[in-house]
Amino acid sequence: MQSFFIYCEDEEFPFECVEALEGAMDGFIKTDVPLAVELVFVDGEEIRRLNRETRDTDKVTDVLSYPALDGIKGQAVKGEEHPYEIDEEGNLLIGSIVICCERAREQAEEYGHSYERELHYLIVHGIMHCLGYDHMTDEDKAEMREKEEFILGKLGIVRN
Repeated sequence: MQSFFIYCEDEEFPFECVEALEGAMDGFIKTDVPLAVELVFVDGEEIRRLNRETRDTDKVTDVLSYPALDGIKGQAVKGEEHPYEIDEEGNLLIGSIVICCERAREQAEEYGHSYERELHYLIVHGIMHCLGYDHMTDEDKAEMREKEEFILGKLGIVRN
């Protein structure tokens, strides 16, 4: 049984990429219910508006994550503990991720790697936020980066 779903209907992240990332995330979290995340792509103006309205920061950013659950970092996730987040498909929605395509393209060029690599990194980064990981301290950042690199490695996407 598949345990992780990405809801994305945008050509920016093709179906085969969705399937590959779902496969890489499969089994990453102990859960008795399939987990799901929503993925949305926007332009710079829209992500700036969202950032301003939801984070009180009036600037363009690369990714925004909106976790639906609290206190799940490193924990087994049980559907019965989150009945209101179970969607009509029977999946537990862990959050939404918004990616700014313009900023992702700029960063790919800045960092000297492909847009595909940058996009995958931002999506995995957003998923980690939805799973409770953060990067506020050096220790938290190292832990989150390790998880991100693990998932990206399963996809064959590694740092150069």
